Amino acid sequence: MMPEEERRQWQNPEAILTEIGLKPGMTFIDVGCGEGFFSLPAAKMVGVKGKVYALDINPEKIEFLRTRASFEGLANLATRVDEAENTVFCQACADIGFFGIVLHDFRDPAKVLSNAHRMLKPSGILANLDWKKESTPFGPPERIRFSEEEARHLIESQGFRVNDIRNSGLYHYLMIAVP
Repeated sequence: MMPEEERRQWQNPEAILTEIGLKPGMTFIDVGCGEGFFSLPAAKMVGVKGKVYALDINPEKIEFLRTRASFEGLANLATRVDEAENTVFCQACADIGFFGIVLHDFRDPAKVLSNAHRMLKPSGILANLDWKKESTPFGPPERIRFSEEEARHLIESQGFRVNDIRNSGLYHYLMIAVP
């Protein structure tokens, strides 16, 4: 079984993107996008009038994403290989800034969140989908995960206001914040 197929057994990207309010015509930024588990469905959902910016530090994953986007005819997806600490795609252009189980991976998560704040429209939202800080059958070591309280503190320290925290499947929580 392919990794994406396995992941889809415990995580539905389209349902999560719908839950956070992604709609046609929106601008979506996927920080730490990997091979595009969320970026590709987002590009389909925002349609030709929308835009998806996808960022990852791994050039092989970005190349895989570019190839899939091209194959699927998704011309509304822009990719970049760089550290999230160094990247601001645009100023106040995004409706949704998204972190899909990656916040613990960044060298300086506060700087990454600060950059996300700069990219979001005043009416935008930040969505942090993250691992629960508990033992799970797979995923990163529990010691590097952010608890809901740690993530909330980190996000709020960068000028966001957390509006909602909810469970998202068996292994994750979803935190919604506004600038």
